[in-house]
Amino acid sequence: MRALIEKSRVTGRVTAPASKSYTIRALVGAGMASGISCISGALESDDTRAAEEILRNLGAELYRENGNLLVSSGNLAPARVALDCGESAASLRFFSAICATLPGKSVLVSSPGLARRPVTPLLEVLNKMGAGCFVDENRITIHGGCLRGGFYNLEGDISSQFISALLLAAPHVCQGVAYVLGTPPRSRPYIDMTLETLGRFGISVDTAPDYTCFTVEPQAYKPANILIEGDWSSASYLLALGAVNGEVSVEGLNLLSLQADKAILTMLNKMGAGILPDTASVTTRASRLSAIDADVSQCIDLLPTMACCLAMADGKGCLRGISRARLKESNRVEALRRGLEKMGISTEEDEESLTIWGGSPQGAVIDSYNDHRIAMAFAVTGLYSGNTVIERAECVSKTYPRFWDDLIRLGGKVRLQDE
Repeated sequence: MRALIEKSRVTGRVTAPASKSYTIRALVGAGMASGISCISGALESDDTRAAEEILRNLGAELYRENGNLLVSSGNLAPARVALDCGESAASLRFFSAICATLPGKSVLVSSPGLARRPVTPLLEVLNKMGAGCFVDENRITIHGGCLRGGFYNLEGDISSQFISALLLAAPHVCQGVAYVLGTPPRSRPYIDMTLETLGRFGISVDTAPDYTCFTVEPQAYKPANILIEGDWSSASYLLALGAVNGEVSVEGLNLLSLQADKAILTMLNKMGAGILPDTASVTTRASRLSAIDADVSQCIDLLPTMACCLAMADGKGCLRGISRARLKESNRVEALRRGLEKMGISTEEDEESLTIWGGSPQGAVIDSYNDHRIAMAFAVTGLYSGNTVIERAECVSKTYPRFWDDLIRLGGKVRLQDE
């Protein structure tokens, strides 16, 4: 599908989609608990549906009632079928660790795109703990059971999702476990989200102040009632759109959130955007933006949003801490460079930074590389410049299925066309 975008000035109010990260974490916690948990406001997207189906295949019952997602669980067991993670890296990594605690054989499969993303460091730790994990292209076979406790050393720059996966499995490790990191981890806010979710399900984790050691004793997950807050990653495109091209109010966001991508407010504010937060919503108004230098290492999913904002700002800006963005749904650094240069924006890249000379981007045909964040970020630029086509636009269903509808609701001139 293609999205054909014309220059548009937008205005209005929309509700942010629910947090994908919190929804998947809550699903794992609910699946590990004995009893019925209630998840209110859970995101419905490709990634979260993958996590739901995995839980069903592992033996949990899931059903919707009065807008809530109810999860009845208590005795997860390896499935007779392969667990399809689709494009969801969180599902693949989290459930790999969970399956390692279940006696028997589990098989997880993923899309070819997800299979290119790293998982080996996580499986190596699980193997040291007594599991048998093997990878064959897009297929992971796990022979699980009672994992051995003790101390396990991890690299400091290991993915936060690997740490979160190990923490989610840790309460079911025999005799307790401690994970020791060589250096403080990157993407610490995502670990905070995992620790918060564990706490809601009654799990206690002894965490070193610098996050270099996590100690977990054997514990039982308890059923919980969880309200999922709005997703700052998805909201970043709407907030950026208001800052460059109208006035947009986004409801459903938690200003005290642990989510890393709440940093979009700080970055847009530094660029000179008009930002009006209140108890019900966050509003951004079109302003003349100035380029900034920003470190996105702790909020790497903001790279596409900020790159496209810098393309429409005055001056030269630089985004640092970008190396991990090359290992996402696409090589996002390359995808951004190619797209921006098609729009007449000069860029320069090295291992850890992307420099962008802002100006007046021109309409172009943009390949999303089937990456939801690339598609949504360039949609913002397209509404500013006009005469833009986003290819493979259906990829937004991974995290924000109603994205195009919300743009149209705000007054964006967007037409969707089957290819």
